[in-house]
Amino acid sequence: MLLGIDTGGTYTDAVLIGEDGEIVAESKALTTPHNLAEGIEEALASLPGELLAQVRLVGLSTTLATNAIVEGKGAPVCLILIGYDRELIERYDFWSELVTPDVVFIRGGHTLEGREKEPLDLEAARKAVLERRDKVGAFAISGYFGVRNPAHELQVKELVQELTGLPSTCGHELTAQLDSIRRATTVALNARLIPILQE
Repeated sequence: MLLGIDTGGTYTDAVLIGEDGEIVAESKALTTPHNLAEGIEEALASLPGELLAQVRLVGLSTTLATNAIVEGKGAPVCLILIGYDRELIERYDFWSELVTPDVVFIRGGHTLEGREKEPLDLEAARKAVLERRDKVGAFAISGYFGVRNPAHELQVKELVQELTGLPSTCGHELTAQLDSIRRATTVALNARLIPILQE
């Protein structure tokens, strides 16, 4: 038996799906944005208990993150770009795509083959994190060719955890795509949503 739960902006739906892929039971409850568990529990309470006991896999989806992005909600984020060329971002006007005004450029990064292009400037990263730890809700970290070698991203993430304990996300954790600007945007959006989803 499979259990699917979808928490939307208005309703929370729950469905039980049998081994043959057919819907066996379904229910609907109002979504409770202040505590999503309440709406989920209400939807589950309407499903037959003997069938719930047979569940071996649960899938959970939500539109809350999508809605938050569309509505411009989320925590302030510092986007740390390792090995990115600031001049190229300015020349091609990529600033608007980075979705946060707080962008820090740190020396480091890798080549297409995954070799270190330049040593990571951990001291600059430390300074940037300390300056922002009380001003942001999360950190986003994207290294140039970080999908080919995530070492610098991981070092900065570890530094963020040591110095702040705030949520942090690395670009290589979310996508294997080489498009550095899209990866930076994706990681910034993800980091912006983590504090909301933790509530």
